Amino acid sequence: MSAFAFSLPTPLPRPEVHGHRGCRGLYPENTIPAFLHALQLGVDVLELDVVISLDQQVVVSHEPWLAAHLGTGPAGELIDPQQEQKFNLYQLPYPLIRRCLVGQEPHPEFPRQQPVPSYRPLLREVLQATEAACRQAGRAAVGYSVELKSTPAGDAIYHPQPTRFVELVLAELDAAGVLARTTLLSFDQRILQATRRLLPTQPLCLLSEEPTLGASLFGQLGFVPETFGPDFQLLSTRLVQQLAAHYPTLRIVPWTVNTVPDIQQAITWRVAGITTDYPDVLLSLLV
Repeated sequence: MSAFAFSLPTPLPRPEVHGHRGCRGLYPENTIPAFLHALQLGVDVLELDVVISLDQQVVVSHEPWLAAHLGTGPAGELIDPQQEQKFNLYQLPYPLIRRCLVGQEPHPEFPRQQPVPSYRPLLREVLQATEAACRQAGRAAVGYSVELKSTPAGDAIYHPQPTRFVELVLAELDAAGVLARTTLLSFDQRILQATRRLLPTQPLCLLSEEPTLGASLFGQLGFVPETFGPDFQLLSTRLVQQLAAHYPTLRIVPWTVNTVPDIQQAITWRVAGITTDYPDVLLSLLV
């Protein structure tokens, strides 16, 4: 038994294990090696981020530019952190993005992360690889939490307008046959509103890092989504109880919960899922 393990007080439910950007604490974020390793560990859901390239490809990346701390430019050059936003993925064709390596150097914030030279994959590549891996391992099909990185200020600069953005992502998910197992996430309420218009049955999650929780939480959104994804630091036992009282069917999946005490606290809140950079630690606590 893991040194981390503790017994779940009966009858606490087992939360879903959501691997953040695959398993960012262990492998380079949003890369196929990270997603495959997360599957091997036994995650229930793969969380990932998507942006759009110049040629309208759905690219798996947290930032809509070449983040300096993740890797190099198309010619193998180092990227000045002060200039990284000039490497705008929405202005670059995917074949050029594909040449930009990530993950070859140790990540200073994640000492357990294994350097593995990789690249920013297409969403369809990730889905092909993970679906095949599930079949080969004979494990249950994995779920997907796909975050669309969008802001009003970034429209037509770093990404398309919300409706077009959603159309591109839904098309990839539909082609892979995983729509029913996917939740679309966004901080941008316009993304969720566009999805509700285009495909009313698609599960949605509103992300939040704002300390506004309570009965009016979804007033501006116009509907109650299936899932709420708050920053873990915003929550407390009292707030989780209030949310449950106001929204009895709402799934709560906080992010990003990485330390053993924080994970244990989240489990006691009876949340639907926990998003973590260290799914191995969370899984060891659930044995």
